[in-house]
Amino acid sequence: MSRFDPRGKVNRALLAGVSEYDHTASDHPQGVSGQLPAVRHNRTRLEDALRRGGVFGAGEVRALASPAPDDFTRELRRVCHEARGLLLFYFAGHAVTSTSGSELHLQMRTARVLTGNGLPGSVRFSEVLGELAESNAEQVVVILDCCYAGNAAGIWHRFDDPKRKKHKILLLMSVQPNRCILGGDADKATPFTREVAHVLDEGGEVWLSELYTRVKERMAAANYRAEDDDSQRPQALAPPWKQDADVLLAAGPGIVVERPEPVPGGWFPWLRPLLARARKTFARSGRTALSALLAVLATGAGGYGILALTGDSGPCAPALELRVLADPDLEPAVRAAADDYVTSDANTTGEGCRRSGVTVNSAGSAAVVNALGERTDAWQQPREDDNPQRDIGPQPDVWIPATGADVDRVTAAAAKQDRIFARLEPEAEPIAYSPVVLAVPEVLRAGLEPTGQSLSQLLTALERADSRAEVHRPDPEFTDAALLATTGLYGDEADARRAEQGLARTERPEPSAVRLLCALPGSGDAVDDRGAALVPEFLLKSGIGCHPVTRARRIAAYPDDVPGLEPAFVRVRWEDGDRDAAARDDAVDRFHTWLTGDDGRKVLGEHGFRSPTGERGLLDAAEVPEGLTGSVRPARAADPTTMDRTLKDYGDAHGPGRVLYLLDSSGSMAGRWDGPSGGPGILKQTLPGLGGEDEYGVWAVHGTGDRTHTELLEFGTHGRREAEDALDVAEVRDAEADPHGALLDALAFMRERGSGDDRPQLIVYLTDGEDDGRLTRKALKEVVDRAGSAGVPVTMVSLSSSGCDRGRPATPIAEAGRGRCLDAGDDLVPALHDEVARIGSGEE
Repeated sequence: MSRFDPRGKVNRALLAGVSEYDHTASDHPQGVSGQLPAVRHNRTRLEDALRRGGVFGAGEVRALASPAPDDFTRELRRVCHEARGLLLFYFAGHAVTSTSGSELHLQMRTARVLTGNGLPGSVRFSEVLGELAESNAEQVVVILDCCYAGNAAGIWHRFDDPKRKKHKILLLMSVQPNRCILGGDADKATPFTREVAHVLDEGGEVWLSELYTRVKERMAAANYRAEDDDSQRPQALAPPWKQDADVLLAAGPGIVVERPEPVPGGWFPWLRPLLARARKTFARSGRTALSALLAVLATGAGGYGILALTGDSGPCAPALELRVLADPDLEPAVRAAADDYVTSDANTTGEGCRRSGVTVNSAGSAAVVNALGERTDAWQQPREDDNPQRDIGPQPDVWIPATGADVDRVTAAAAKQDRIFARLEPEAEPIAYSPVVLAVPEVLRAGLEPTGQSLSQLLTALERADSRAEVHRPDPEFTDAALLATTGLYGDEADARRAEQGLARTERPEPSAVRLLCALPGSGDAVDDRGAALVPEFLLKSGIGCHPVTRARRIAAYPDDVPGLEPAFVRVRWEDGDRDAAARDDAVDRFHTWLTGDDGRKVLGEHGFRSPTGERGLLDAAEVPEGLTGSVRPARAADPTTMDRTLKDYGDAHGPGRVLYLLDSSGSMAGRWDGPSGGPGILKQTLPGLGGEDEYGVWAVHGTGDRTHTELLEFGTHGRREAEDALDVAEVRDAEADPHGALLDALAFMRERGSGDDRPQLIVYLTDGEDDGRLTRKALKEVVDRAGSAGVPVTMVSLSSSGCDRGRPATPIAEAGRGRCLDAGDDLVPALHDEVARIGSGEE
């Protein structure tokens, strides 16, 4: 491993803290030993430190509050898939070892301990290790704050890993092997996590080796103890680290935030209810009772003496946890608001106790609408083949979609179901407003009117400003902002396939606007400087946390035919979910009142949102950021029918694809035929981009008369082996080729195939360019005109290093159909694979 600085990469941190358990030994014979209120402070303390640390950006730190095993596993898999740089995994909660000590079981919210060593509700650390090893992250850091955390090192060493993937995983553990730690105090984080967060907050660069050393020193100085009065000594997988083998975990501004641990209600939160009882006792018993109470206080017997006197079991009961499901683009803002609310006076009782916690998560908007409208039975009672709890998250108490039209979409779908298990109760007014804008690099702003134009007019003006300008959009199946932008792209009569061809080519769209804006600089300055993006306006004010990456400055153009975001606040009531209905209703009402009041509006304003009514002015009106406008006239409201139709059209345009390969088989190809770099070999390497539902075929191009090609592989669906066999028997012909005739035939063939749908299509013409002379001025114009009107992109692939130079025919043909020209000067095979994969559905 080399010294690893993850700044500028796609990083993720998953903090799983289990503070509340459904089954404890005091009320269930199979329960865990007790609740862990200190772990609630662990989550917030460490999350704050990581957010301030300058390594993880907005939306990259995910905290899980007392998850069930399915929720935990789903989020673990998600971050393993998303992370490309650093993946940090943290767990705090109960844990037990197997009888042999060879396995560590992390106990989630539903954990129980059965006779015979059965441990339902637990997750084996070896399984977690397997997920982390298979992750897309370059480097993984695991931090465990639980009993027997030190046993994880042995599990790492025994982990069967012939490909040595586990070597990217480093472990930091709170205690030595076969030791159990104490549960900590209810009003502050556990000692290990408290010291970890302190060191991360000290400012400057904090590397993993330094973190381990500093935490170890601080814990030794404080003389923290484990069970049986053993010293608690943190462990690392293989210290000492070499100087060139380390991971950067924080690079903060040098500001140590030494705020005291939150102790609700001051130094003695238990004192208020105690004194209230004392007053009642005094009223009944007179001066004697008061004297006894004062004696206890005066002798310093402290909390234990007073609690013994009153019979109180502790300061605060575990708070009810609200589950909030938000649109992915909204999640960072909603999470910030929830964090502020949880610690606010509005969420604090007169005794200084927290009324409720709030857990915020997000999932793809299309999947959520489908699950709430058609699959509430499976959400209530998950099945192996249909489990929204696994795929989306826990059943929400509150749903915050980006537009109220989603509620209408759910209601319409639910009306067709025999039975529904969830009822939606939306509030009358949205909580905020944000237009969907075309975020244009500042260098392209000349001639672009920011308001008063449709999206198609803005795109036309952008193309006039720079013909190389690209338009990027997130996945419309994942966020409402992208779907609403797509309604503007398609228009009332537009061809969805042609509209999609006008967007920048990517193998897969980014799932959210934040990810899209973070990804553009990573594609190089040229792409960032000419890349416009369809995103919610609020991101241009709040920023997106891609800290070390320098992004092109962007200004907002406001299309007047794209509906804006109007986030709705929706109470979700579940059948048979009335056990604590009154308390949950009260918690939901309090959160909504705070969110739509001054304090909530302040947080939303800081994140760039506008007022949901009137002139739609910025909620934070102190200063209008450069590139935005002070007030906007809202576009038409989102229409649920249009959204559903657009989503279907998008699915069709990105459904099973059609690809027609044209392989130059003329005599001049003889020297460029065999092996992986020959014509058939190159085409074979693109086949993994095609799936079982895609249609494709291969023409061998040769001959100059009426017949310009022969069929190597009949057009249709094929298995990969069948296609490879067809290419293996392809032969060079003793003939010249007629690219003019072959391309006209191919364009006519594909236009006919696609006349009845919007499925994506592509023509690939691979040649050595020796017969380019047949593309004379008149013949070239005919092919270019046909390519421009057929609606089928043409990717021209030349095995010559100058095949795509200006003046060669391949370039204008590719440009006319919004295709791409590739030659031997490019990284040809991967680039062609990506072009095909954009059209195809890929191998399973």
